[in-house]
Amino acid sequence: MTDRRTFLRTAAAASLAPVLARCAPDEPAPEPWTAAARRKPERSPVAVLAAAAYDGRLVDTVRRGIELFRLDVRGRRVVLKPNFVEFDPQGAVNTHPMLIAAAIEVFRSQGALEVLVAEGPGHRRDNEYILTASGLHDTLRDTGARYVDLNMDVARTLEPASRYTPLSRLHIAETVAGADLLVSMPKMKTHHWAGVTLSLKNMFGIMPGSIYGWPKNVLHYAGIEQSILDINASLDMPRFNIVDGIIGMEGNGPIQGVPRPSGVLVFGSDPVAVDATAARLMGIEPRRVWYLAQADRFLGNIADDRIDQRGESLELFAQDYDLHESMLRLRPARHSASG
Repeated sequence: MTDRRTFLRTAAAASLAPVLARCAPDEPAPEPWTAAARRKPERSPVAVLAAAAYDGRLVDTVRRGIELFRLDVRGRRVVLKPNFVEFDPQGAVNTHPMLIAAAIEVFRSQGALEVLVAEGPGHRRDNEYILTASGLHDTLRDTGARYVDLNMDVARTLEPASRYTPLSRLHIAETVAGADLLVSMPKMKTHHWAGVTLSLKNMFGIMPGSIYGWPKNVLHYAGIEQSILDINASLDMPRFNIVDGIIGMEGNGPIQGVPRPSGVLVFGSDPVAVDATAARLMGIEPRRVWYLAQADRFLGNIADDRIDQRGESLELFAQDYDLHESMLRLRPARHSASG
């Protein structure tokens, strides 16, 4: 396992090389990603399904969402990665435990060898507090699912498949690296620095806090949006995404915002297309979110005409989430003229 002190020293020493490197004046700048990282599909199906409440009906809704994509999880180890950055009983910070319980039940019923829950909370070192206060502890007890604290997990070292940050190595939790299917289960929220925090941003939690600190400050120093791109470009395991938009968060997210009922779940294999769809549900133009616009170049699709909409009509659930004043620029053009 790489210790944090060694990592910081190595990262600092390596950070100058890509920053100082320059092309000759007549030489085109290279793309900041490798050929292996370029996996943008021709088209990306995304499903939006109605989900009015956190109750027993979620099992049927999650089953329908997963079956729309014909996932085959028989004999596979499925890692559910929710978002449990912090706990606020009055807020909508975390992925709801009932949605996690529904996913556990559905993946097991479809023949998964194991379904485990794994998270590396960005703010709280005390996982026991987060699990108990949020209600996830009860879900784990009732379902018998195993939980892994990714902040303290053994780390696997990867060479970044893109170069948006100066980090020469990435260290991700071994539990995630060894997954047969990684399921990102973020809460649908605004973010006062990145614009939105959804499937892609949720991957900060797979970076061990024992190396990256709290709240993953190494990644903050390297650039939040740049780190989102490098992390996601470097993951090569099969992935799926389920966004908890039953009650989202607007305003000063991802922690201090206000709950916003939206009544939806968003499903899909392409995290870029899923996040673009969730952004539109929040009244945000995905092309104006810098890291989504970059991801559209090589990782996935954000354009309407490349996303095959399944389930419910997007227009039935689209709302204008309140945005932090620093993020008002993310509104579509039709909003700009009226302020």
